[in-house]
Order: sequence, then structure tokens, then C-alpha cells
Amino acid sequence: MLLTKILFIVLIIVCIFFRILYLGNFALVLLVIMITVPIIMFVTTYIAKRMIKVEFAVKDKVVAKDQSFPVQLVVTNNSIFPIGKAEAHIEYYNVFNNQITSFELYLPVQARNSQRVTFRISSKFCGIIKITNARLILFDPLRIFKFKTGRNISTEVAVLPSARDIDGTVSYTDRINEESDHFSEYRPGDDPSEVFDLREYIPGDKLNRIHWKLSSKKDEFIVKEYSLPIDVPCVVFLDLKCYEDNDYTLPVFDTLVETFMSVSQFLIENERVHKIVYYNAKYREFTEKQVDSPEVLGEIMKELIFSINDNLYCEAPDSYFSENRLNALSSFTFISSAADEKVLEYIEDEVDSDLKNSIIVVKDADEAVKVQSGYSEMSLIPVAIGRISASIKDLEI
Repeated sequence: MLLTKILFIVLIIVCIFFRILYLGNFALVLLVIMITVPIIMFVTTYIAKRMIKVEFAVKDKVVAKDQSFPVQLVVTNNSIFPIGKAEAHIEYYNVFNNQITSFELYLPVQARNSQRVTFRISSKFCGIIKITNARLILFDPLRIFKFKTGRNISTEVAVLPSARDIDGTVSYTDRINEESDHFSEYRPGDDPSEVFDLREYIPGDKLNRIHWKLSSKKDEFIVKEYSLPIDVPCVVFLDLKCYEDNDYTLPVFDTLVETFMSVSQFLIENERVHKIVYYNAKYREFTEKQVDSPEVLGEIMKELIFSINDNLYCEAPDSYFSENRLNALSSFTFISSAADEKVLEYIEDEVDSDLKNSIIVVKDADEAVKVQSGYSEMSLIPVAIGRISASIKDLEI
């Protein structure tokens, strides 16, 4: 481009000398043309720049981790002047780290038309992917001038975590929600408010469970099996606070959220309705949600990811515990990336729960060894980055 400018300057100087040496109309016309062409290029390209709109079009605002998804850069030229060459500088990054990936897109922009360029990106970590058009450079047809427009046009895509298989045991206790209407579809229980099944009498069955009216019709004893309530006071607490800001922040966050999702999914698969607690930075408060199906969990994960802002601000769990008493729970599971002794001692001493678990996400196996359990009423489980299934094998919840 610099070479083109130098060439035009040289040509204009030559035309000036040509005009001085030759007084004919041809020399004058040539000089006028050589001076006018750059002016026309500048004016038409500048007008086009003022009338160009740049935006992103994303079909899916929510995608799965490691899934490639399409993004369209849409450049709309409302002027009558076409742009032969435009150069877009695209940047994208996960808001939880500062590693920016960038590339260039080249496209023509027709007059009174929209030009769409599709590119695909993916992320191996969950979070918010921010896609930005740092600038769109417009060139005039002769490549003499360039103008920048469409700066800092951006869009965001939420990358959801993937649940991992974990190994554990779901225990059934006497602590149930007596007003619940959630009952197991596969296991009988002792709740007389709901009949699970009817079967033939087996010696040893309680007489008060005999269905006398049906038994008289069948000429044999028919026994009622009561239902098993699955809505128990079970809480999973996710501490989203990032205790370190370094290259491990994003992998730790990814493992933290996937661990939470895996535990919640494990409970759903075992028909355990439960409550989850996490800090919603969008509303600046802790959020409590009841999870009773995979669909509800999916919606909660979307809300959780979209609630996190760029500065990763999150209240420490102490503030929640100071305002909320956790009493009469069947199980309590705390998930964090820091083995804070103050928090763990509070869970050990103050949380009234039959079963207590603290799952701590650590950088590697060496750091996992340092996480020692000195608690008599709480199980402490270290989880190395990316090794959820291998780390959680004997969870009792």
C-alpha cells in the first residue's frame, strides 16, 4: 500500500513536469486525472465506511464443550460504492483467561448488499467465549487509502460443561420432605400416602398393608407396597470463587463446574431430588435451585455459565453460611478449589447432616496428596484437573 502511494506521488510529479514542458490540453487533462483519482478514491471509500454496518450472527448461543460451532461475520454496505477488499481482524477468548486467539478474514463488500463470512471455532473448556471484531479495514480499489470501522463489535457464546461418570452410593435416611409429591418409580418405601405397587401376600407382611377390598375380589391376600420419597433435604454447594489467577484458572474452573454437574447428575440418576447453591454474579447473590430432572439441570447449567462475569468475582461461601443455617439434611456436598480450613471446620461442626462431603479440585496428583482428611464426620475428596471419574470413586451421598 505504501508502494502504491509512492507510485502515485511520483506519477503526479511527472505529470506536473509534463504539463510545464508541454502546454497542450493532453498534459493538462492527464494532470487533472492524476490528481482527481486519489481524491475520488478517498471520498467514495470514506462514504462507504460511514454507511457500513458490522455485526455477528450466531445460530446457537449455547454449545457443548469441544464442539465446533459456526459464527458469521455480517458486513452490510448501504452505500452505492463497492469495496473491493476488506480485512476483518477477529479475536476470541474465554473470559476466564487472557489467551486471545486471532485471525484475519478477507472479503469484498458489494454496494447495497450484505456480505456474510462463516468461520468455525471451538473450546475445550466450558465458560463464556467472547468473539470480537477488533477492526474492519476497508481499502479503496487502487489500495491508496484504508479506513477502519466496525471496532469492538462482539458477541458471546456459552460453552456448557460435560457430566462425567462417578462412582458412589446414594443412602436413604429418615430425613424426608413429608409434604413432597416426588416418589421413586423403581423402589418401594414406607410412605403410606402413595401406593407404589400391589402384590401377593408373603408371610411376614404387615396386616395393615393388606388391601382388603381387592383381596375379597381376588380370593387371595393382596398387599400394598408403599412409595419411597425421593425429595430429601440434600444440598450440593458449589464454591465458584477463583482463589488463584494464573494459567490454571480456566482448567480449575472447568473441572469445578464439571464436578458439580457430575454429582448433580449422579443424584438424578439415582432418583434423588436435591437443592444446589451457587453464587450468581449477575444478581450478586447466592442462588438456590431444586433439581429433579436432567432438563432442569441443563437449564441451571446455562444460567450458571451466563451468570459469571469477566472479572470472575464471586462471594466466598462464608457469607452464605453466616446468613443461612443448614439443618436436618440427609447429605451435604461442598465443591471448591480451595481447602479452606475455616470453611471445612464450619461444615464439620455446624452443618447438621447425616452425610458430609467436601470435594476439592487440585492442580495435579501431587497436590492431591497434600489434601488430607482430618475430619471425623466429613469425607474429603481431592479431584485432579480433568480427572473427575478417576478421583470420585467412593462418594457416599
